[in-house]
Amino acid sequence: SMLERLVKDFMSTPVHTVSPETTLQEALQLLSDHHISGLPVVKNDGKIIGELTEKDLMVRKSGIDVGPYLLLLDSLIYLNNPIGWDKQVHQVLGSTVKELMSNNIHRCDQNLPLSKAAKLLDNRATQRLIVIDEEDNPIGIITRGDVVRALAEEWI
Repeated sequence: SMLERLVKDFMSTPVHTVSPETTLQEALQLLSDHHISGLPVVKNDGKIIGELTEKDLMVRKSGIDVGPYLLLLDSLIYLNNPIGWDKQVHQVLGSTVKELMSNNIHRCDQNLPLSKAAKLLDNRATQRLIVIDEEDNPIGIITRGDVVRALAEEWI
């Protein structure tokens, strides 16, 4: 059945990745351009070390200078009445992925059966899993939508 088939048959490729040094502005641009909600963070050798999700970017409490803000993809909405707005926006978007990335990576192996990936997606509060190969390189993304589509193909 479809659920016995492997994650690698249903994942979407290519994977857009960022490094810890990537600016938040570039990361936001990638999320926005490709309509994705998360990015694997990789070291120079391509191995995964973390992930950056839309959620990490949504609300962030920061120092007094910057104040709390909501970062919604490419629009920056200020919650206080900002003074020196340009300087602050520059400060925020000038910061890098490593400041917001999470080391808790929602990932799965490419040879995992789809049924197990579906269970992982169900148990964890995430919309997507980063698919990795034997060397820990991200090679694809599998989302709840991918699983639903795979099942729909079988039943329709």
